[in-house]
Amino acid sequence: MAFHGMQVSGHYDIGFLLLPGFSHLAFSSALEPLRMANHLADRRLYTWHLVSRDGAAVSASNGLATLVDQALEPVPALDLLLVCAGVEVQRHCDRATLSWLRRLAGRRIPLGAVCTGGYVLAQAGLLDGYRCTLHWEHISSLHEARRFPEVTFTSQLFVMDRDRYTCSGGNAPLDMLLNLIGRQQGLALAEAIAEEFIHERIRGVSDRQRYPLRVRLGHSHPKLEEVATLMEANLQEPLAMDELASYAGLSRRQLERFFQRYVGKPPLKYYLELRLARARLLLLQTHMPVTEVALACGFISPPHFTKCYHDHFGHSPSAERKGRHERQTEFTAVQGEATQGTAQGGEAP
Repeated sequence: MAFHGMQVSGHYDIGFLLLPGFSHLAFSSALEPLRMANHLADRRLYTWHLVSRDGAAVSASNGLATLVDQALEPVPALDLLLVCAGVEVQRHCDRATLSWLRRLAGRRIPLGAVCTGGYVLAQAGLLDGYRCTLHWEHISSLHEARRFPEVTFTSQLFVMDRDRYTCSGGNAPLDMLLNLIGRQQGLALAEAIAEEFIHERIRGVSDRQRYPLRVRLGHSHPKLEEVATLMEANLQEPLAMDELASYAGLSRRQLERFFQRYVGKPPLKYYLELRLARARLLLLQTHMPVTEVALACGFISPPHFTKCYHDHFGHSPSAERKGRHERQTEFTAVQGEATQGTAQGGEAP
C-alpha cells in the first residue's frame, strides 16, 4: 500500500556492478530500500541497472546466479554506481573492470561499494584521499599487509565521504541506503521504509561495526571491557597479565576472577584466542607467509604458533591455507557450471 502524502523529489539511476562471489545479503540490503521507496512513494524514484563484466549471469557466494542487464559497455547514465563483491575479491580486480571504474570516476559519477567492493575501488586508486570502510575482518588484514596507504579505513558501519559511499557487509548496506534516501527524498520516507522492513533503528555514520564486549557477552564490567580493548589493540606485542591488570587498576588475581566470572575462561586463554582469530583472518585473506603471520599475531616462533593453532582449530596454519585454496577451486568450478547453465537456458543451482 502506497504511503500517500509524502513529499519526495527527484529520480535517481543506481548501478550495481556484481562481481563473482558477491554477498547476496549485502546486495539485497542495498537494492530493497530502493524498491520499497518506489512502492511507498507510489512513483518511480529509483531505477537500477545490474552490470557484470561480460553481461553474463553472476553467481553470488551462496551459489545463486543473478541475471544482469548489461556488460560494462556501454556505460548507462548513472547517478551512483555501487560495486558489490564478496569472497576472494582480489581475484576479480582485473584490468578491464578497474579501467571501467576509472572512466566512471572521470565522468564524475559518484562511486560506492558494499561488503568487499571497497577493495576494488581502492585497487583502482579511486579511494585515495578518502575515508572509507570495509568489513572489519578485511580492514584488519589490509592494515597488516600495509595495503593502500593513501586510503583512510575506519571501523564505521558505513562512510559517506563526498562522492564515495562505502559500507561493510551483512545488513549494513540497508542503513547506508536509508541514509542516502533520507538525504535525497526526506527522512519521512526513509523511516517509513525502515518500518516496513521491521528495522527498528536507522543506524548512522557514527555507528561502529563491532559490538562492544558487553553486548557480545550480554553482561560485563567496565574494567573487563577496558582490559579486553587493550588486548585487541596489542595483538602483535601482547601485554603481560600484570601489565593489563595494572592499566585497569586491578590486581592480577582480580583480573583473573573477572574473566572467569564474565567470560568463563582465564584472561590468558581469551588473549590467545584473540590472537589466533586474527591469525586465521590473515591466513585466509592475505598471502603473508606463515612466519610473518605468526610474528604479526605475537607468537615467538613459527613452531609455537603452529602448535597453538593446531590445538585451537584442530589443524595447522598450512592446512588452513590449503583448505582455502581447495574451497576456492571448488567454488570456481561450481560458478562456471552455473554461468554456463544459465547461458544455455538452464536453471542455476
